[in-house]
Amino acid sequence: MKSNKIILATLLSLTYFTHSAYINVPAGLPGITSLFAFSPETAKPMRELAEVLLRRESTLSAGERELIAAYVSRKNECVFCCSSHSAAAKHLLVGDDTLINAVLDDMATAPISDKMKALLTIAGDVQQGGLYVTEEHVAQARTYGATDKEIHDTVLIAAAFCMFNRYVDGLRAQTPTDPQMYDIMGKGMAEFGYIRPRN
Repeated sequence: MKSNKIILATLLSLTYFTHSAYINVPAGLPGITSLFAFSPETAKPMRELAEVLLRRESTLSAGERELIAAYVSRKNECVFCCSSHSAAAKHLLVGDDTLINAVLDDMATAPISDKMKALLTIAGDVQQGGLYVTEEHVAQARTYGATDKEIHDTVLIAAAFCMFNRYVDGLRAQTPTDPQMYDIMGKGMAEFGYIRPRN
């Protein structure tokens, strides 16, 4: 298993960005990682939030939660977050891009459970604004077996990723162009999660 240091070195060797950030972030770090390096004091709670939302024990698998994150990020047109969390979902769920791309392209016809479609519908509502979530959509999710905890977590993941997406794009964080880079990031996220141990 590769260490975080080896993964970072590999990423740096592949780094080609579409643009420079609006602020003076450390050179060579992709996306939100450059913002975390710029502001460690805010990075810590943001990493911890991601770890709790996407990795703690849950009746929704880590892959399903990553899929919610990727889906909301696609709706927000955040290339970095959508690409990296799509890759994490791929490594946690099925191992190839087919299912992930089907969900991102047309969730309604994707080969996922009705419960997952209902939860993604709620996540899409949150992406538009909290008041877009309707009683009907919540009731539909319950009809397909979603628990209150799953509905809660879906809303919170969607809300958190609206924040993460706007953080990344609001500062125009450096966005890699190499798909292999996202695959490496996604594999690292799938294996190690979001809390970075002190070296």
